[in-house]
Amino acid sequence: MSFVAWMAGIFYLPRLYVYHSQVAPGTAESARFQIMERRLLRGIMNPAMIATLLFGGLMASVPGIIDWDAPWWWAKLLGVFGLFAFHGACSKWRRDFEQDRRLHSERFYRIANEVPTLLMALIVIMIIVRPGG
Repeated sequence: MSFVAWMAGIFYLPRLYVYHSQVAPGTAESARFQIMERRLLRGIMNPAMIATLLFGGLMASVPGIIDWDAPWWWAKLLGVFGLFAFHGACSKWRRDFEQDRRLHSERFYRIANEVPTLLMALIVIMIIVRPGG
């Protein structure tokens, strides 16, 4: 459940950035986006990410669950670390918007919005197909 909540947030936050980049800095509309982004990141995404890390780590620590020699496991883990890195990037972008700094274009956020989908696809494919495992 924590992974689903985290993914919902990680899909939605960059979409908010797309819309936020379309409004002028310092406006009431920009302030509203800042509140929405902060609440989503701090209230949903951060706790869900921490729970995902905790529960995933607990599952991975059960002896015999993971074949550490299987290449699919490492590819999946790379995708998960990619999600953590993307989460960190989203946090930085939120701080930029909070300071009314517009360092990236609307197009940048539209492209960034697709990154979690690609990482999730990698993770799911590695779990289902288990190539080389």
